[in-house]
Amino acid sequence: MSPSPQRAVAIGASAGGVQALLALLPTLPADFPWPIFIVLHVPADRSNVLAPLFETKCLLEVKEAEDKETARPGVVYFAPSDYHLLIESNGDLALSSDEVVNYSRPSIDVLFESAADAYGAGLTGVILTGANEDGAAGLSAVTAAGGVALVEEPAAAYAQAMPLAARKACAAARVLPLARIAQHLKGLGTE
Repeated sequence: MSPSPQRAVAIGASAGGVQALLALLPTLPADFPWPIFIVLHVPADRSNVLAPLFETKCLLEVKEAEDKETARPGVVYFAPSDYHLLIESNGDLALSSDEVVNYSRPSIDVLFESAADAYGAGLTGVILTGANEDGAAGLSAVTAAGGVALVEEPAAAYAQAMPLAARKACAAARVLPLARIAQHLKGLGTE
C-alpha cells in the first residue's frame, strides 16, 4: 500500500479578503490536519497585522511564514507583505523578493504554482474575492497537477474580478459561496 499523499490548502485573496477569510478560517477545527498557505494582497509599506488579527479568531495556530521554515499540519501561514511565498519540494517555505507578478508581491500565482509542484494531487487551491487576475494561472496549475480548485461565487464576492478570472482560466474549478467553501474545507480534515 502506497503512503497517502502530503496534503495542503492554498488560499488567495485581495480586495475584501480579510472579511472573506474571517468567514472561513474561524470555522476550521483545532485538529485540522493540513497546513494552510495564504496570500492576501496587502500594501508593502504596512507591517503585516494579519497573523495577530486571525490568531485571536481561529482555533488553529496562525503565523507569518518564515524563510526555510518547515510547513506543519494545522498551521495557517500568511505570506509576509512584499515577499512571495513559495513551497519547496520538501515542504519547506521559501520567501522571495523577486519581481512583482500581476502587480503583486506576494503573488497568488507564485504560491499556487510552487504548491502545485510540491503537493500535486494533495493540494486544494481556493480563490476568493479580489480586484485583479492574480491567482487565475496558479489555480490552473493546481488542477493540472491533479489538485482541487475552489472559487468563491463571483456574484457574492466583494470584488468579482479575481473569482471571474479564475473561473475563466480554470474550467475544472468548483464555484461555491463562502459558506460552502468553509464546509468543504472542514470536510477535508476528516478524509
